[in-house]
Amino acid sequence: MRLLGFLSLAFILALLGCTQPNARVKARFNDDAALTGKLPYNPFSWQLISSTLNRNGHSVSAFVGNEQAVKYARTNAAADFPAGSGICVITWLQQEDPRWFGGNIPQKLQSVEFLEVQSSPDNARSYLYSSYAGSPLVKSTSFAQRSPTGRAAEILMQRAAVMP
Repeated sequence: MRLLGFLSLAFILALLGCTQPNARVKARFNDDAALTGKLPYNPFSWQLISSTLNRNGHSVSAFVGNEQAVKYARTNAAADFPAGSGICVITWLQQEDPRWFGGNIPQKLQSVEFLEVQSSPDNARSYLYSSYAGSPLVKSTSFAQRSPTGRAAEILMQRAAVMP
């Protein structure tokens, strides 16, 4: 009988604890980190290739790619992505997470970069690089190259994260 009374009391306390409105943390959307503006692709529909953290610059970047780029990045160490590959680099400044001591979360969006590997009529590859900045995002740079140099080469050299 005591056991039944104890279990009943524990059940009632559990129900009361779950119904306290002040006990829940209210979810909020991180509007500062949102992608706003007109982009050629939705990078959030692509898969993660890797991410980087710049402690000196207080920024974090996510390297995402379309299906072809991700498949190539996860199976090859070379930077010779096939035509049709699309890679996007999203970079945010960081801020301290107000809900997790010692953690950081994205703050203000710095830039979104796209690199597309294209095939020309003579079956040679070309690389179309475009960069977007501001709020809302607007295209700030765009150029095509036969051989990747500068930022385009840096993006292609990024290795895929090892995933279990």
